[in-house]
Amino acid sequence: MTSILDEAGRKNGKLDVASPPAQPPKCPECTSRRVWRDGVRYTKNGDVQRYLCRSCGFRFSFPQTQSKVNVLSKSVERLKPGTNLAHSRVCDADFSFEERLNRSSFSACKDVASHEITGVGKGLNSFPSYNSKRQVCVNEEKMKNLVKVETRQKQAAGATKQAEIRGKIIEYMWHLKKQGYADSTVKKRTQLLEQLARKGANLLDPESVKRVIAAHDNWSGGYKRIIVDAYTLMVEMLGLRWNPPSYKRVVTLPFIPLEKEIDALIAGCSKKVAASLQTLKETAMRIGEVWQLRWTDVDEERQTIKCRSEKRGNPRMFKVNAKLIAMLNALPKTSERVFGATNLNGHRWNFTLQRRRLARKLQNPRLNQITFHTFRHWKATMEYHRTKDILHVMRLLGHRKIDNTLIYTHLVDFEHDDDFTCRAAKTLEEASELIEAGFDYVTDVEGVKLFRKRK
Repeated sequence: MTSILDEAGRKNGKLDVASPPAQPPKCPECTSRRVWRDGVRYTKNGDVQRYLCRSCGFRFSFPQTQSKVNVLSKSVERLKPGTNLAHSRVCDADFSFEERLNRSSFSACKDVASHEITGVGKGLNSFPSYNSKRQVCVNEEKMKNLVKVETRQKQAAGATKQAEIRGKIIEYMWHLKKQGYADSTVKKRTQLLEQLARKGANLLDPESVKRVIAAHDNWSGGYKRIIVDAYTLMVEMLGLRWNPPSYKRVVTLPFIPLEKEIDALIAGCSKKVAASLQTLKETAMRIGEVWQLRWTDVDEERQTIKCRSEKRGNPRMFKVNAKLIAMLNALPKTSERVFGATNLNGHRWNFTLQRRRLARKLQNPRLNQITFHTFRHWKATMEYHRTKDILHVMRLLGHRKIDNTLIYTHLVDFEHDDDFTCRAAKTLEEASELIEAGFDYVTDVEGVKLFRKRK
C-alpha cells in the first residue's frame, strides 16, 4: 500500500496523509466498523484517507473534511413525491451532483461487500453505470441447487417417457404372443424395438423411428427391412398412421467352406460343441432345431434323428452314421434335452471363442466365416450337386416353398467336378464304413470296390 501511495499521491515531493486511527472508523451512515481504505483524496487543506463501508456501500473520508454523500438516500430524495419506488429507476433521477457520483468507486456487476472492489490505481465505475449494469443473482450454492432442480425435473420427465415406451414394448410382446407368433420371433422383434429405443427413437412417433433407421448407414437393407416389419406390427397395435420406408434386401451367395475345413473345426472344438456341429453337418438342421432335440428323438438302433421343425417348416427324420450317435451318447444325460437346458446364446458364444482359437492355431482365417447356418448351406449344396434334385433338397431343409430352396442351385458352379476323394474297399466291412462316411460307389477294379466323395 505504501509503495502505491508514494507513486500515486506524491505532492510537492512529499506525501501528506493523515495518520490512520488505531481502529477502523465507524461508517457515518450505518455505524459499522466493517470498512477498508479506498485510496487517498488530495485537498487544499491536506490529504485525507478515503474509506468504503462493506455493510452499506457508503464512501467517506477520515478525517471528515468534506460533506458526505449517501448515494442511495440522495437518489430517493430526488424522486418526485408519490412515486412508486418499485416502478422507478434510480438512474432516471437528474442529480445535481453528477460529477461527484461519476467519481464513486462502485464497480459494475460486483458485490459491494467483495474484496474485488476498488483499490488504489484501479479505474472506478460511475454510479449510473453501476445501477444500470448490476446483475441480480444468487450465490453459488443456490445456483447449484437451481441447476439440480432443473436436472431432476428433466430426468423425471425422461424417466416417465421411457417407462411409457417400456410399457408399450411389453404390450407389443404380449400382442405378438396372442397372435400366435413363435417365442423366438417374439423375442427377436422385441429386441429390435428395444434397440430402436436405445438409439434415440420415440416409438410413439413413426417419423422419429424413420429418422433413426435412415441415419444408420451401417445397417444393411435386409436388416432395416426386418426392423420396419417389426415396427409395423407395433403401429397396427397402437392404431397409428405410418408410411413404412422401402428397403430392399441384397441377395448374396453364402460362404461354402471345404469339407476338410468343417472336419478340422469339428475336431478342434469341445465335446459338446463338436457334437452339435456334427449334427448340423449330417442333417442340415437349424441350430434352434438341434437345440430342441430330446433323447427320445434319437433312435440309436435305427440310427435316425427326428427333427421338430421351427419357423413353420416341415418335420423331418434323418439317417445318420454311427459316429454321430456315439458323439451324442458321450454327452451327459442331465436333462431331457440332448444338449442340456442351458441357454443357446451361451453355446453360440462358446463356439465363437473356440472357432477363433482354431483359426489362429491353424492359420486359416476362413474358419471365422463358418457359422451354425453355414453347415445348412453346405449340406444343401452338396446334396443338390450329388442328386440334381431340387425337391429332395427342399424336403431335406424342411422348406414349404421351393423359392427358398432355389438359391442353392446357383452354388454348383463354384464346385469343381473333378475334386474328389477316392477310397478302395476289399471287404464288406470297409465298404460299409465308406458308405457311412458319405462315399459313393463307382466301380470294381481287379476285385476291389472303388468309392469317391466330393471334397
